[in-house]
Amino acid sequence: MNYRIRGGRALRGEVTVPGAKNSALHLLAASLLTDEPITLRNVPDLRDVRTQLALLEALGKRVEPLGEGAYRIAPGSPLASEAPGELVQKLRASFHVLGPLLARLGEAYVPLPGGDVLGPRPVDLHVGGLQALGAVIEVREGGVCARAPAQKLRPATISLPYPSVGATVHLALTAALVPGTTLIENPAREPEVDDVLAFLSALGAPARRREGRIEVQGQPKLRGAEHRVMPDRICAGTYLLAGAITRGELMVRCRPWHLRPFLDTLQAMGVPLQEFADGVAVRCEDLTLTSLRPVRVETQPYPGFPTDLHPPLTALLSLVPGESRIREGVFEDRFAYAAGLRALGARVRIRGREAIIEGVPRLYGTEVKVERDNRAGAALVLAALAAEGESRVCDEEEQIPRGYHRFAETLRDLGADIVEESLISTRHREEGE
Repeated sequence: MNYRIRGGRALRGEVTVPGAKNSALHLLAASLLTDEPITLRNVPDLRDVRTQLALLEALGKRVEPLGEGAYRIAPGSPLASEAPGELVQKLRASFHVLGPLLARLGEAYVPLPGGDVLGPRPVDLHVGGLQALGAVIEVREGGVCARAPAQKLRPATISLPYPSVGATVHLALTAALVPGTTLIENPAREPEVDDVLAFLSALGAPARRREGRIEVQGQPKLRGAEHRVMPDRICAGTYLLAGAITRGELMVRCRPWHLRPFLDTLQAMGVPLQEFADGVAVRCEDLTLTSLRPVRVETQPYPGFPTDLHPPLTALLSLVPGESRIREGVFEDRFAYAAGLRALGARVRIRGREAIIEGVPRLYGTEVKVERDNRAGAALVLAALAAEGESRVCDEEEQIPRGYHRFAETLRDLGADIVEESLISTRHREEGE
């Protein structure tokens, strides 16, 4: 998919962000924990979500779309203990089916996962936690085989050396079917984790935070439940940045308390914001970007500045006078957007794990390519919205639809001049020229 964008239009209006991708993927994996039907609402229509739904069907679940982002997931055929590699390798979160399958069947095999290329993200925290629960782990043929001796796992206290979201959720899911109390120390604190804990409690396995750790009261069997996926805080932040970079006026319906470090950064820059109980408004119609102030930011696990908003923030900072710096404290390789921003006229240098941005007066439309990361793709779209003239953002690997629900359509509804073009139609037009 390509995006043809004519920049210079201020965005105006209201947007309600969809359900959080990073919660929905985990909640779908949790459906493997029970034979009773579950219903999930506010599920975003994303490529990664469709991959996870296809994986559930391949493992034996029956997925029934109910419309408007709702799905009913019920038993279909008997659960399979082996996940198909062609699906797992498309999506990192697919690895989280390993623990639930192990807890249900006593054994499971899942190939090593794929997803964004953001530097090394080993699964050793997942494996170590499963071993603490009593699993016997063998890495073979590009995947992980897990067995429970006598088909029985045991509750445990698991101390994570790093507060990994994936490992925290994966181990909480598994512990929900291990009778007794499992404690996860140094867990991730992201709101998406709390959304999963609330769902596990609804399934009948009480899960909560207590004194800086997560406590899961595992049960031998879980029931069905209905749950609404929390709003996507990363999408909310991206749209607020889109409003700022186009000098527009937007109301973004979300949960502001999930965005605290990000909103603090925008306010430190001088971006005019107004917070409400159910959203945040950015009002930049009377703002000149030259009046904004540069900042220094370091991404950190929640409640620090979110790594997923690092690339789109860089797009805005490229038009802010002075020198800004963003240090990436989560992923080693999150700078795939830099070459594209430079092509648009930005001054962005990468030094180790730090981006150094020197603000320029304006950006200029050109053709750029999305590399490896859906948040990098969003950054290039935002920069193109502010650039003079026409840009084409080429997303050959369709990274943007992995993280943003109807991104171009939403921006168009807000006043952007953006058109989606299929790669086939684009090639035909170019060949005709």
